[in-house]
Amino acid sequence: MLRVLLFVATNFAIVTVLYIVLSILGLTAQTGPGLVIMALLFGFGGSMISLFISKWMAKRSMGVQIIEQPQTPFEHWLFEVVRRQSEQSGIRMPEVGIFDQPDPNAFATGWNRNDALVAVSTGLLQHMNRDEVEAVVGHEVSHVANGDMVTLTLIQGVLNTFVIILARIIGGIVDSALRGNDDSGGVGIGYFVVSIIAEIVLGFLASIIVMWFSRFREFRADAGGARLAGREKMISALRALQRVHEPHDLPAGEFAAFGISGGMGEGLKKLFASHPPLEARIAALQGARI
Repeated sequence: MLRVLLFVATNFAIVTVLYIVLSILGLTAQTGPGLVIMALLFGFGGSMISLFISKWMAKRSMGVQIIEQPQTPFEHWLFEVVRRQSEQSGIRMPEVGIFDQPDPNAFATGWNRNDALVAVSTGLLQHMNRDEVEAVVGHEVSHVANGDMVTLTLIQGVLNTFVIILARIIGGIVDSALRGNDDSGGVGIGYFVVSIIAEIVLGFLASIIVMWFSRFREFRADAGGARLAGREKMISALRALQRVHEPHDLPAGEFAAFGISGGMGEGLKKLFASHPPLEARIAALQGARI
C-alpha cells in the first residue's frame, strides 16, 4: 500500500509542478486544469481498471482452470508448492490454475500481492520436470511478492499521463507558431494534428521505458525463484525454455509481460521485448550471490 501511495503522491507532485511551469509560460490555454485532470483519468484509468480485473480477464481470456480442490497427485503437488513458496515469501497463497497452451509458459497476475493468481500452461508441464516447474512457480510467486503487477501498472499510468500532457504542449506550441499573430482565440487544426502525432511518438518511447522495467524485474523474479526453489533448478528451467525452439508470447498480450518466457526479438525489437534473452538470465543467475 505504501508503494501505491508513494507513486500516486509523486505523480501528483510532478503534475502540479508541471502545471505551475505551464502557467508561467502562458500555455494554460491549451493545458489548463481540465487537461491535467483528463490526463490523470485517462493515464491511470485504463491501467488501473485492467489491474483490478486482471484475474477475471486471465481466467476468461486464457481459459485458466482454477484448482479449487486438488484431484490428481500432480495437482496436490503443485498446490503444495505454491502454498509453501507463498508462505516463504510472506504473502497470502495465490489462486492456482492451469491453462491449455502447447508452449511452456506461466504467469502471475492480480491487483495486489494478497489477491493474486499463478497459472502454468499444459506445455510447461509437458516440457519440464517437477524441479523445473517448481522453479518456474517460484519465479511467478516472486513476481507477486515483489508487487510487480502493481508497480508496472503505476509506471504505465505515470507515463500515460505525461504522454497525454506533453503531446498537447507540443501541439499548442506548434499551433501557436503556425498561427503567428492570429489572436482570434481557440486552437487551429495544427494543434490536433500535431498532438496526435506527438502522442503516438511519445507512446512508443513510453513503451520502451515500460519494457525496460519489465526486463529488469525478470532478473529479480529469476533470483527470487532461485531462492525459493534453488539456483540449479531455476537455471535448469531456463535451459529447458532454450530447448524449445522459438518460445512464443502468451496469446493474451496483456499477460505476456508476466510470463516466464516471451518473444525477445532482434535489433530494435529488443527495445520492446518484455523479457531479456535467456542466455543473459542464465548468466545473471550463475554470477548472482543468492
